[in-house]
Amino acid sequence: MKVMGKTRRLIAMGLCGAAVTAALGTPTAQAAPEAAGAPAAPEARGASWSLTDTGTTARFRGLAAVSRTSAWVAGSRGTVLRTSDGGRHWRDVSPSGAAGLEFRDVEAFDSRRAVALAIGEGEASRVFRTDDGGATWMESFRNTDARAFYDCMTFFDHRHGLAMSDPVDGKFRILSTDDGGRSWEVLPPAGMPAAQPGEAGFAASGQCLVSAGPEDVWLATGGAATARVLHSRDRGLTWTATESTIPAGDPARGVFGLAFRDRTHGIAVGGDYRADQQSPRSSAVTADGGRGWRQSATTPPAYRSGVAWLPHSRSGALAVGPTGTDLTLDGGRTWRTVDTGSYDTVDCTADFGCWASGEKGRVAFLSRSGS
Repeated sequence: MKVMGKTRRLIAMGLCGAAVTAALGTPTAQAAPEAAGAPAAPEARGASWSLTDTGTTARFRGLAAVSRTSAWVAGSRGTVLRTSDGGRHWRDVSPSGAAGLEFRDVEAFDSRRAVALAIGEGEASRVFRTDDGGATWMESFRNTDARAFYDCMTFFDHRHGLAMSDPVDGKFRILSTDDGGRSWEVLPPAGMPAAQPGEAGFAASGQCLVSAGPEDVWLATGGAATARVLHSRDRGLTWTATESTIPAGDPARGVFGLAFRDRTHGIAVGGDYRADQQSPRSSAVTADGGRGWRQSATTPPAYRSGVAWLPHSRSGALAVGPTGTDLTLDGGRTWRTVDTGSYDTVDCTADFGCWASGEKGRVAFLSRSGS
C-alpha cells in the first residue's frame, strides 16, 4: 500500500502490523499463540491447517494454489518457492538478483507457469514471469514512474490480466496484459473514478485486485475517509466505486482482501492492521456484484487480510489474518474462529485443495483429520 510519510516507507520495506505499530511509537500486542508453532486450534469442518517445512523465514503474502499438490508462494527478500508434492518439499525458485525486492503477489497458471509481482515505489515495482517452474524468469515490467506503487495482480485466464497501482494524478493506475504477463501497458485513466484524498490499496495478501469470469474485476481500497470497492465489467477500462461497511479514516484501516465466487457474490475483509487496534466490522458481503455491501452479522474478531471461498461451495469461506482463521458457512454473514495461527493470505483450488501462507516461512495445507 502507498500511504504518506513514515508509514508509507515502512510498508514499502515490508514492515506491517506490530512492526509498524512499534515504529510509530505505540505499544504492540503479543504474537498469536500459534506463531511460535503451538498446536493447531479447533478443526474447521473436519479439517485443520497442517504446517509444512519451507526452510525459510521469509514472509509469504503472495500465494497461488494450483491443486492439492501444487502451489507457489512469494514473499520478502525476493523469495519465491514452489511445491509439487503437497508441501512435503519446497523448491527455492527465486528470480536471480531479486533478493532486494518484496514480492506480494503471485499468480500461477499451472505448476510450470507463474507471474510474480514485486511492490514498492518507482523501480521497486516489477513483474516477472516463468515458463519452466522457476528455473528461469523474465522481467516483463519495471515501473519507471516514481509516483506509482503497484500492489496486486489478477488474471481472467492464461492470457488476460491486470495489475493495479495506487493513485497517480488522482486516479488508480491499471496495467493490462493480453499475453500472460509477458508484456504490459497502462490503460487509459478516463474510465477510472477520482481517488479520495489518501486512498490507496493494501499490498497485504495479493487480494486487493480480484477477478471472476472473463471480464469482471474488483479493486479494494483503504486509507481514506471511507473504504471502497471499485468494480469494472470490461477488464479495467471503466469502473464504478461503492463504499464498503468496513471502517477506514486512517492509513492503517480499510478493505484488505476480496473474494468473489461468481460475478455477484463476494466477501470483503479488512480492519486495522496495527496489532494494538480493534477491528470492528471487519467483514462485509455483497450479492449484487459489489453495487451494495452489507456488514456481516458476526464478523471475525480481529483484522483479516485474506479470504477465499471453499471449493464447490455456495456458502463456505475462510478468512485469515495474523491472529487466526475464521470460517463462514452462510456466505459471510456470520463467522467463527477455527484456528489461532498467523497467516496473511489463503487460496483454494477446484480439487478441494486449500493453502495459507504468512510470516516466518509459514505455509499450511488444509488437511482432513486422520489423513
